[in-house]
Amino acid sequence: MSNILSALDRIDVASLTYQEWINVGMALQAEGYSWEIWDKWSQADRRYKKGECERKWRTFKGAGTPITGATIVQMAKDRGWNFFDGNGVMDWSDTISYDGDDLTPYTVAEENWNPVQELKRYLQLLFDAEDLVSYVTESWEDSDGKWKPSSKGCFDRTAGQLLASLDKHSNDLGATIGDWQKAAGAWIRFNPVNGEGVKNEHITKFKYALVESDSMSIADQDAMYRKLELPIACLVHSGGKSLHAIVRVDAEDYSEYRKRVEFLYDFLEKNGVVVDKQNRNPSRLSRLPGADRNGNHQYIVAENIGRKNWVEWMDFVEGASDELPGLVSLDEYKDNPPKLPDELIKGVLRCGHKMLISGSSKAGKSFLLMELSIALAEGKPWLGFPCKQGRVLYVNLEIDPASCINRFMKIYEALHLPMKHMDNIVIWNLRGYAVPLDRLVPKLIRRVKDSGYSAVIIDPIYKVITGDENNASDMAAFCNQFDKICAETGCATIYCHHHSKGAQGGKKAIDRASGSGVFARDPDAQLDMIQLELDDDLSNNVRDGNATAWRMESSLREFENFKPINFWFEYPIHRLDNSNLEKANAEGSPLANLSKSGKRTSRDDRREMLDTAFNMCAESGFTHVSDMAEYLGVDEKTIRRYLGEFKQFYKSDRGVVSKVTTQ
Repeated sequence: MSNILSALDRIDVASLTYQEWINVGMALQAEGYSWEIWDKWSQADRRYKKGECERKWRTFKGAGTPITGATIVQMAKDRGWNFFDGNGVMDWSDTISYDGDDLTPYTVAEENWNPVQELKRYLQLLFDAEDLVSYVTESWEDSDGKWKPSSKGCFDRTAGQLLASLDKHSNDLGATIGDWQKAAGAWIRFNPVNGEGVKNEHITKFKYALVESDSMSIADQDAMYRKLELPIACLVHSGGKSLHAIVRVDAEDYSEYRKRVEFLYDFLEKNGVVVDKQNRNPSRLSRLPGADRNGNHQYIVAENIGRKNWVEWMDFVEGASDELPGLVSLDEYKDNPPKLPDELIKGVLRCGHKMLISGSSKAGKSFLLMELSIALAEGKPWLGFPCKQGRVLYVNLEIDPASCINRFMKIYEALHLPMKHMDNIVIWNLRGYAVPLDRLVPKLIRRVKDSGYSAVIIDPIYKVITGDENNASDMAAFCNQFDKICAETGCATIYCHHHSKGAQGGKKAIDRASGSGVFARDPDAQLDMIQLELDDDLSNNVRDGNATAWRMESSLREFENFKPINFWFEYPIHRLDNSNLEKANAEGSPLANLSKSGKRTSRDDRREMLDTAFNMCAESGFTHVSDMAEYLGVDEKTIRRYLGEFKQFYKSDRGVVSKVTTQ
């Protein structure tokens, strides 16, 4: 076989495609060489990765010999190699491996052809002994000359029964499955049935899916399936122009099967494999190994290649197609640091970042977001913060379209602003059309991308929320949708959310939003509004008898938190008033009561403060006195006094606080 190595030396590995490189490895293995030969030859390519040859080599084992040394000989010949290079004399031990240009690499030597063994191996690979197997041998020819199954076939015999029959009739496949039209071949379903029929509803296990692509050569199909490391249980030559890959999907039921097959097909399409989508059903027929078809064999090309199962393959897919940016050394930016995005709201929010406004239902959050839309569109301040002029998409999920438009008009009028740049505000009225955010985002991105928008405002998010609001994992996935908007459009994403129930004054601003803490900790800027209690003197400053007073606090990632700002909500706008409202107390705030000279908190207030601090600080059922004190803004002595007062509910051991468990 020295002529094969001579031919290999003539092939420049750097000039080969990935598929051609794989074919060389398969050919070397078929001719009995070790993987080290392939590895040593591959090292001449800058794409070489240590250990890859050995790993790939293990995936080449199969029942047939689809690629032989002739492949290497032909590659070398195409590059000008002559079989008798050197002294023109062959050694006695040399083997002539190449027989001319008409070589077909995907063939089975007739002396090795055993139809019964082909089907036996297929059944052993895919089925348990008790599984009912469905197969079809009857066929008819349509007007286009294509042969198709003409009946449901047989579906009442188990794999165990078929294997026993194949052992009994070891030289006659037809004695087990019946005769078939030699021009048509025979078919088999790769998932077991229940014995009542052959439709999707009759499938009992959703273990495998069929992948078939006849738009590429057989060799290219083989190479691509291996390159993409599909978890293939069995790769079957159809006897025609395609390979049938029986892929492990390991689904629990039909619903999961459909989702996994859809993902599988989509992944293949994205990687250049045009898949026959008619094969997506779990009851689909595939080619039965061991049968002949128009003079060609239907046979097993390879078995158990690629990843072991669906889960392992998904790990590969994540690494191959996660589309994540590469790792970058900080040193690269030493002399040229990246430019920060412009400030959309000065000192609060940058372009392309996320902002959440939280508050109770009486805060006028929608009006505040409309005011922000106008400020951005006109390039005017919002609550005293200068805004960068830009185009805004306002996603209206709650108000009927006419009311929404009229609100904008009233706000413009109340702000005494000329309507110079109203065209910068685009409204998407989705009341009655709202869908979960993960389904809305792709539609939104298509409308916004490359259209010159600076901000997307979604009002309110409860209309499109997905998952359990109090579940951190669900809300992390939900908030990731806002990241998609920012990343794919470059727009800032701004949205509002309501407070949790109960008094809010005793909580930090970041903890007031309803549901999981993910809501407040995910955005780059969180602004929280809490209502202020008014005494008679402050009430006299209200120009509108229905006006309410509010304080806004911040939790900012990019900037220093600003000093809380105070304002009135006088329908339909918010009016700043720091001087008069500076000393007002937050509504329902036990903490505010602590600061009032000469006044003491009630027992109920103290219990509420203790419960709030524990719930916010505790992890795994306990927290520390110091953490609770820091949270409430009091000294540790106060916390210990409260713990002593409510020792039937809480216990403290060396500064560690936990709840008292009752038997």
